[in-house]
Parts: sequence; structure tokens; C-alpha cells
Amino acid sequence: MKSKLFAVLAVATALSACSSDGGFDLSKFTTVDANASAKTRLRACLISEANTKFQNGTLFAQGLTATAQELSGTCLKKLALQSAGLGSESESMASTIIQNLQNYGTAQ
Repeated sequence: MKSKLFAVLAVATALSACSSDGGFDLSKFTTVDANASAKTRLRACLISEANTKFQNGTLFAQGLTATAQELSGTCLKKLALQSAGLGSESESMASTIIQNLQNYGTAQ
């Protein structure tokens, strides 16, 4: 499993480098149909997360193993929440909670 994650990170890094010059559209690797297999959705998530870290300059900050573990953990959690139907609902709840706290803070 780790060797596959390393391969996905390597591909994501290469693809990110290509996309930074505008000559390569990474979205075809990060956008999948809702009916796609779990493995395909996981790969898309890993590439998307790796690209985000690459663009932020943090992809290589922790080392390969730690980064692969972080990315896989993040994506597994996201996919589990989506499978349970809680992905967008949790984001909406979080936004509401933040707004309520912000309103409470400004009201005092």
C-alpha cells in the first residue's frame, strides 16, 4: 500500500509541476464521477491533496512517509464522510458554528 501511495505522490508532484506553467490541466485527474470506484475517488483525492500541498510549498516539508500518511489519512476520512453522506453536511455545520461564534463574539 505504501508503494502505491509513494507512486501517487510522485505522479501528483510531476503533474503539479506541469500545471504550474498552465500547460497541463490537473482537474481531469482530481475530478471524478460520484459513481466512480472507491479506488478512483481515493486516487483523485490524493492527487488533489498533494497538489494543494505542492502549491502551498508544504508537500516536501515532512518527508515522504509522513506526508503519504497525512494525505492518505485525510483522504480516507473525507471519503468515509462522503460515503456516510456527511461530507457537505459537516462543512455546512462547521460554517454555521463559526458564524454563530463570530456573531456571539461581535455582540459582546
